[in-house]
Amino acid sequence: MPSWKLVSGLCIGFLGSLVAVAGIGYAMVSVPNEENAAALSQNNVYFWADGSQMVAAGSGTNRQNVTIERIPKAMRDAVISAENKTFYEDSGVDPMGIARALANMARGGDTQGGSTITQQFVKNTYLSQEQTLSRKFKEMFISIKVGTKLNKDQILQGYLNTSYYGRGAYGIQAAAQTYYGKDADRLSDSQCAFLAALLKGPTYYDPAGNDGIDPTATKEANRKRSEERWGWILEQMHNDDKLTDEQYQKAISKYPEPQGRKATKGMSGQIGYLADTAKKYVLNHSNISEKQFDQGGYQIKTTFEKDKVDALTAAVKKVEKQHIDPKKRDLDKHVQFGAASVKPRDGAIVALYGGAGYEKGHFNNNADTSGVPVGSTWKPFVLAAAMEHGTYRSDGPLSPLSKYNGNDHLKVRNNDGTYVLKKDNTPFFQENESDRPWGYITLRKAMEQSVNTPFVQLGMDVGMKNVRDVAEKSGILDASFATLDPSFALGTSTPSAIRMADAYATFAAAGKQAAPYSVTSVKYEGQDVPGFDKPRVTQAMPENVANNVTDVLENVIQNGTGKNALSLGRTAAGKTGTTDENKSAWFVGYTKQLSTSVAMFREDPKSAKLLSMNGTAGVESIHGGDIPTLVWTEYMKAALKGEADPGFPEPEKIGTVQDALGAPTPKPTPSETPPSETPSETPSATPSETPTSPSPTPSDTCGFFGCQEDGGQNNGGQNNGGTDGGITTQPTEPTETADDGGTSRGNGNGGIFGGPNG
Repeated sequence: MPSWKLVSGLCIGFLGSLVAVAGIGYAMVSVPNEENAAALSQNNVYFWADGSQMVAAGSGTNRQNVTIERIPKAMRDAVISAENKTFYEDSGVDPMGIARALANMARGGDTQGGSTITQQFVKNTYLSQEQTLSRKFKEMFISIKVGTKLNKDQILQGYLNTSYYGRGAYGIQAAAQTYYGKDADRLSDSQCAFLAALLKGPTYYDPAGNDGIDPTATKEANRKRSEERWGWILEQMHNDDKLTDEQYQKAISKYPEPQGRKATKGMSGQIGYLADTAKKYVLNHSNISEKQFDQGGYQIKTTFEKDKVDALTAAVKKVEKQHIDPKKRDLDKHVQFGAASVKPRDGAIVALYGGAGYEKGHFNNNADTSGVPVGSTWKPFVLAAAMEHGTYRSDGPLSPLSKYNGNDHLKVRNNDGTYVLKKDNTPFFQENESDRPWGYITLRKAMEQSVNTPFVQLGMDVGMKNVRDVAEKSGILDASFATLDPSFALGTSTPSAIRMADAYATFAAAGKQAAPYSVTSVKYEGQDVPGFDKPRVTQAMPENVANNVTDVLENVIQNGTGKNALSLGRTAAGKTGTTDENKSAWFVGYTKQLSTSVAMFREDPKSAKLLSMNGTAGVESIHGGDIPTLVWTEYMKAALKGEADPGFPEPEKIGTVQDALGAPTPKPTPSETPPSETPSETPSATPSETPTSPSPTPSDTCGFFGCQEDGGQNNGGQNNGGTDGGITTQPTEPTETADDGGTSRGNGNGGIFGGPNG
């Protein structure tokens, strides 16, 4: 055992060494004479894919210093009560806080939480934002020296003038103007508490959200966090006797709603959404913080092609002008479009449409939005899962010529043969858009006419987890998946337009998947920032599975609900989609060179909740084969002008025919030969599968909603099941089915699952 003399000697020596190190550090570290680069912000410059400049934005000049007298006492009290109650008594550093920060750093965690207001002022004014041990020690010693040179009011004034409040606002004066349109000295007690809450991190406390920069920073989550911290700060001010009872009750009575985001110079039209998408990509693929990025100085080269962006905008505006008239119809108000276009085998986002523009007060990027169900555009993932994994009844992959019951109002079976039950233990019935008695039809035909019941049962037979896995490997993000109930097969999930275009690009690329990307390089002070190599290409599904999905989706355009896309005049594949209560309508389609998705929906501008589109455009309901397909076709014509038509790879026959339970014994007929193996694309089938009269030819299509005189709107159209895709029939034929769900039938009988009927 060591003697007490040895132990005490070691302790004294250790403490003496610490004092010596601290003394040397204090002597060696001086207060810089100039402010750091964080206080001298620049623009970020964005470039088109061809290298030409798109916009210079994000200037950090939105900062005006004000004296302590012009900063409301409530603002000073708010930050002190929230962040550093001993500010006026301490030496400028918090030893225990520093110890916690160093311990966190040693564990590889966050170093935040160990800083006084003086330390934060020093970091903002003199140091970089890097989280390193050396910077932390510099911060400590400089803070001690600053505390001896400046009085507390000067330090507090400097802190409030250099802090970042989000939306490009540096300092309390810029923040007051940005969030409330007034000078700092006119802020109320309640507004001061709100701005003080932002100092904890505007990414998470700005109620306007951050448009996907961080998946947890949604409008709803940010609003909740903001209100909670705002209320907590007011409570702390009251507890610290900074607010009287009367002042506290007045301040806490109503949340001080800030102004919405405003467009900055050069960010009008689609430019704001392009820059927004590129910014998110940069922040998610580098160590650059939002605060650092907004200080500027970055050169960002994007994947966006100006001619294609212009073409997509023109397509939306043209079709919107033809069919949407909010001055004439109230139900045409608040209609939104979102679209994205991606290169297969690459993932580059070449164009997107995010909305009306920042200058119109629309700051949500509709191309990268969440919460808009995709409807029947999800069915190809169900089919792909069946062709890759088979069903619980098959020995291997399932052929798309397998037959499933397409009749309306069907019970759905579990794998053990029992029926799916609702919460009240009564059977769940799946609905189609119309009550047409299809009988047992092939999955190919069910996709062509977007019949719901076969795909719900197929999803149950394949396993919804397998469907989910195929969609995820194709490019759909985990956060957008809905609950794995029967309606999952019909598109209750809510991926963005960007992700849907990218996932369909996987089919176009024969199963090869590349994550979507919008930035090819980032430079800062002439040096490349790492992290912006092209995404790796992987084989998401067997090549022949993807090619067979493409073959089935080609038929959707040739003979089914996507016939409005025939006017593109080149080989293409795609799928229409409409959701329950007609709250959204989609068309996602592709050629070998380009995959594009178009979403249409109505949204309450106050609550951001989806509204029904029944009655929009002066028609009973909107379907994916209507306006979205017209936008898609208009854009693709321009985007592919002058390009060759390479077609798609010829698929090999896949899987075995394994009909669903209850199907009649299959009798091979010439109609069972896939169109890819016959020269004709016109489907023929048994009487139980299709009408016996001839299928309409492309010349029968007469534009939006088909020809009224030839069985379009009146005889084969929306009054008797819809004409999604402009399907036309002769008056003597049975009525054609619509694309997808979204009628009162689906809504009323959707049961516990409440999902889209297509």
